[in-house]
Formats: sequence, C-alpha cells, structure tokens
Amino acid sequence: MKKISLLFGAFLTLIILSCEGPTGPPGPPGFDGLNGEDGINILGQVLEIEGTFDAGNNYSLFYEFPQTVEVFESDVVLVYILWDVAEDGNGEPLDIWRLLPQTRILNQGLLQYNYDFTFLDVSVFLESDFDLGTLSPGDTDNQVFRIAIVPAEFAQSAKMDTSNIGEVMSSLNITEANISRIQL
Repeated sequence: MKKISLLFGAFLTLIILSCEGPTGPPGPPGFDGLNGEDGINILGQVLEIEGTFDAGNNYSLFYEFPQTVEVFESDVVLVYILWDVAEDGNGEPLDIWRLLPQTRILNQGLLQYNYDFTFLDVSVFLESDFDLGTLSPGDTDNQVFRIAIVPAEFAQSAKMDTSNIGEVMSSLNITEANISRIQL
C-alpha cells in the first residue's frame, strides 16, 4: 500500500509540474536595466568647473566633490573640455566638447590636458614636454570642464558613446539646466 501511495504521489507531482498553459500576451514596454531588470535607479550627475592653469596651482585644477554629490569608488568619472564654440544653423552658439585626455601640438612641443579622480575629488592638469610657463593665455585661462559621474552599473550595461557628452547626458537624463557650474 505504501508503494502504491508513493508511486501515485510521484505520478501526481510529475503531472502538476509538467502542466503549462498558453503563453500570455507580452507586457507593456519598459526600460531594461542591468541584466534586463527594470527599476535600477541611475543617479548620474554632471558638473561644470571653470578655472585657470598657472604656476601657482602647479598647472592643475583640483575639485573636491561636495557632500551633496554622491560618488562611489566603483563609479566612472569622465571629464570633458570645452574645446571650441561654433554656430549652429540659426547663428546660436554651439559648444564643442572633447573627452580628456586631449593632446595639442604646439610650436613649443606637445601639450596634454589630462585628469585623474577618486570618489572624493577630481584633478585636471596639464602635461607637456616643455616649460608650461611659455603657454599662451588661450591654453590656460578660463578653461571650462564638464565632469560626468556615471554609476558603475550603468556604465557597464549602457551602450553609450562616452566620447560624446551629449549622449552621456541624454543617457543619464540630464539637461543643461541640471548642471551645477562652479568657478574655481
């Protein structure tokens, strides 16, 4: 009797587990996040700093993230330089941004705008194979940089062109109005 009950229970379990109904309709479209899961909170941020490189600051601009800006050790920090300003078809100014590092070939030699960062701060600095004191004010004065803080989960899963600040801002859902501007 025990064998029949055990056999009947196993048979019933097999039938229940193998039952499958028809496939339902697809759900509403959503935003696919990490591993296809929705609901991941992206807290990216873009800041803009402006400063002048000189011998007094060792040709570097140092910016410490305030407590209102949360940066994790695993986040990606990208820095862009305002390379030029052109005009669009309507005569409006159009900013041209380039991802650092950027190298310029000058009469004196090679000049590179570069950066490094921690989760506490970012440093933008000049490197060259000549005396930086010979640079013209156009290369050192009132330089504008955008710092994009991209959460690690998003940076690994997103299919964005990080060399294009417009695409990075769009992916992070950040507009010009959301950018904090800091004069160093």
